[in-house]
Amino acid sequence: MPSERALVIGASGGIGAALAEALEARGARVTRLSRRHDGFDVTDATSIERVLGALEGPYELILVAIGILAPQGLGPEKSLGAIDAQAMAHVFAVNAIGPALILRHLPRLIAPGGRAGVLSARVGSIEDNEIGGWHSYRASKAALNQIVHGAAIELKRHDRAALLVALHPGTVETGFTAAYAGKHRMVAAPEAAANLLAVIEGLEPAQSGGFYDWRGEAVPW
Repeated sequence: MPSERALVIGASGGIGAALAEALEARGARVTRLSRRHDGFDVTDATSIERVLGALEGPYELILVAIGILAPQGLGPEKSLGAIDAQAMAHVFAVNAIGPALILRHLPRLIAPGGRAGVLSARVGSIEDNEIGGWHSYRASKAALNQIVHGAAIELKRHDRAALLVALHPGTVETGFTAAYAGKHRMVAAPEAAANLLAVIEGLEPAQSGGFYDWRGEAVPW
């Protein structure tokens, strides 16, 4: 029986690399994409079209593990007064627009009955936001959640057995979260990867379009 084919986008990051390694350890044939190794720049529509357009599916599992808290050298805003238009636009380009352009290729790349997950974050939940701040990051992840939800509806029109969801991995020990160590319960990247794979493999097609955390529990929009 042929081994599973998987595509991991953002495979040079902490969670992305751990996801790819976990899949390879169980015998999957993994295609890894990243800016560092493949010149895959999610802020450049031409780059996305060039790299994804050259891929040939189908992939039984597609994972999009990209995102930034803030542009390099900056941190998430603590107040409305700290919002900077250029910085906010860059966060949206990476966290929302880039994944949207990637998902344009999903119907062509995903196998019948295949599964796809896009890493989001609980702070993108509007209902769960009780402390404010982190405006660009929160808003970009909320936008991402809407994009995933809409894409899942469209995907289901072509394949009712396919699954596309937004996933919250928890706070993972990576360079992405190094500045916030000690403020939240942290998990190692391999553990986070195992949790996410268990969640996406345990969901039913009827749950496509949802937003789930690392325990498989639905996160409020």
